[in-house]
Amino acid sequence: MSALARTPLYNAHVAAGGKLVDFAGWEMPVHYGSQVEEHHAVRQASGMFDVSHMTVVDLRGADVRAFLQQLVANDVAKLKEGGKALYTCMLDEQGGVIDDLIIYFMSEDWFRLVVNAATREKDMAWITQQAAGRDLTVAERPELAMVAVQGPEAREKVHGLVSGDLAAAATELKPFSAASEGELFIGRTGYTGEDGYEIILPAADAEGFWNQLLDAGVRPCGLGARDTLRLEAGMNLYGSDMDETTSPLESGLAWTVAMQDDRDFNGRAALQAQKDSGVPRKMVGLVLEGRGVLRGHQKIVVDDQEVGEVTSGTWSPSLEQSIALARVTSGSGDQVNVQIRNKQVPARVVKYPFVRNGKPLI
Repeated sequence: MSALARTPLYNAHVAAGGKLVDFAGWEMPVHYGSQVEEHHAVRQASGMFDVSHMTVVDLRGADVRAFLQQLVANDVAKLKEGGKALYTCMLDEQGGVIDDLIIYFMSEDWFRLVVNAATREKDMAWITQQAAGRDLTVAERPELAMVAVQGPEAREKVHGLVSGDLAAAATELKPFSAASEGELFIGRTGYTGEDGYEIILPAADAEGFWNQLLDAGVRPCGLGARDTLRLEAGMNLYGSDMDETTSPLESGLAWTVAMQDDRDFNGRAALQAQKDSGVPRKMVGLVLEGRGVLRGHQKIVVDDQEVGEVTSGTWSPSLEQSIALARVTSGSGDQVNVQIRNKQVPARVVKYPFVRNGKPLI
């Protein structure tokens, strides 16, 4: 068995008492003692996550914009100002989701992608194959690290550690925008439902930056809190809430698909056929009304008929009840039962997100 990969912040995780686990072949902290306290720190103050296992890909060249117009389901024509970002999915020809990602438009000949760690190999193979014959280069950037600083106090904490022109640019950044200076890159993006930054920087500088954040009072947070935060925020997790067997239309991601014009992108014909025939399944939020905890793959039942399954479920620290994302048949109503062990437990169908910017929404 091959050794697990380690990020440049591995020693910092050990020093902070992180409980390390295997995540997509990386040795990553699941928590530093209390997942719930880490969750609340992000909702109420600030927390930081090592996300250096994610893959940064720089696309450069004259054909990049045209290439991305074909590669992804959202429309990069929306990216008009340098620094603007776009969330989207890469689809196969059947409309299945190869991965979800963020695209940053830095200049006409430089777009930056951030894709998931667990899908790195297939993503890189797909992007490289699709780019063949075009006037562009595809460069993975393993020499870079990435830290997410999230929470109502997160931006202020980061501003205190950045100087010069980039500090001024960061304070002016709008949500889903980025600024860079040399190899230091700050995006006002995240995966928690709170404000904050995702910061990309040279691996050699990562531990020093992490320790500065620590000294500023930012709490280290692990994968456990990252998952409960993103689920409360109604954000999909690749491999759980969508994959190559599901389309964006049945994964709550229709808003990431741009079909208003005749732009031809991978999977468009399959999505059009699904729309024309009626999307058979939909993504919903669930709140458990009985005892138990919602977990992935639990069956959803209405009138003794199976109508779907939980895709992601957890106990919500913010709401103090069990919540889930679930994929169900399109005709399902507002009340369902979830099969938990040998019992059918009632659950209420709700519109997600469940929590955003510290506020309950259900």
